[in-house]
Amino acid sequence: MKKNIGVLFGGMSVEHDVSIITGLQIIENIDKAKYNAIPFYIDKTGEWFSDKKLIDIKIFDQWESNKKKFKKFYPSLNKKDKNNLLINADVIIIAAHGTQCEDGKLQGIFEFLDIPYSSSGVVGSATGMDKIIMKKIFSGMGLPVLPYLWFTRDEWNKEQKEWINKIHYTLDYPIFVKPANLGSSIGISMANNEKELINAVEIAVNYDSRILIEKGIKKAVEINASALYYNKEILISELEEPVHWEEFLSFEDKYIRPNSKSKSGLSNMSRKIPPDINDDIKNEIKEYTKRIYRAMDCKGVVRIDYILDNDREKVYVNEINTIPGSFSFYLWEPVNINFTKLLDMIIDESIKANENKKQNILVYDSQILKRMNGAKLQKV
Repeated sequence: MKKNIGVLFGGMSVEHDVSIITGLQIIENIDKAKYNAIPFYIDKTGEWFSDKKLIDIKIFDQWESNKKKFKKFYPSLNKKDKNNLLINADVIIIAAHGTQCEDGKLQGIFEFLDIPYSSSGVVGSATGMDKIIMKKIFSGMGLPVLPYLWFTRDEWNKEQKEWINKIHYTLDYPIFVKPANLGSSIGISMANNEKELINAVEIAVNYDSRILIEKGIKKAVEINASALYYNKEILISELEEPVHWEEFLSFEDKYIRPNSKSKSGLSNMSRKIPPDINDDIKNEIKEYTKRIYRAMDCKGVVRIDYILDNDREKVYVNEINTIPGSFSFYLWEPVNINFTKLLDMIIDESIKANENKKQNILVYDSQILKRMNGAKLQKV
């Protein structure tokens, strides 16, 4: 009997449109002989829809005029609520990126509903989304990270000159300015001087109240690795070098830039697979990736991004993406795991993880209430 696999995409996130692409790619590539794919779409206003026709990308380009054609429902934590269409899914594949989606909020819903889901859990998702907390975790693990500072929107507004001086003397230029809780390069800018720094911060504070300032490396090299837990082992994909960092890769570069093969830069973005790095660096990255995956209690496919200096000899951990765009399927194909097989593995491990969780004791029958019978509670 086929399993019903809910594919959840969209969301109240600045990465909403990227999520639609990931979700539709999953529905297209899932093994239809084994699974019934059920689209679950959250639009930009937070309304939930489910309809088998939600597989045409053209629908979402004109969503406001099309939404009345589709069935809306309201998610509920009541497992017996028949109007909650989520309960029709045997497994949920979360293909939604960014805040409100990748940061533990959706994961918490499926924990309450006891529905197996594909991504890291609440804690791993939340810490993996927050770039400041993420940096502190990496540092606490003894992993190499680039020097950084962070401040709040209020602190910047009150002490702008002090922070500018601190950044200049502590980090110097070039630097990257990043909202703490966004991805896909949205709200991120590179600054080479004070004027660009001020402009970059003014952009970033529109997206988050906490801002990360990170030391940049001239002519740095980015290397990415994907990981997946399967059959009691953390597997590592092939590595990639997405672009040269002479210029910062913006959101448009990542997802919209055209090339000769495709109208979208998402799947055909210029990248080297495998990258031009020596075996020692490659093994170091793979070892860091396993350590991070385990320490942050990850689940499903993640992608961890690294930065090398321009000599390609020093590795820095940059960030983790707990729900990477397109599930980084292109990094698994070189190790003989195609997208369909990758989804099979994710679904299997989602079910196993949910079964494993049921071994935990969740409630405890104490004698406290019996002992309190007839006793008066102490006033404070």
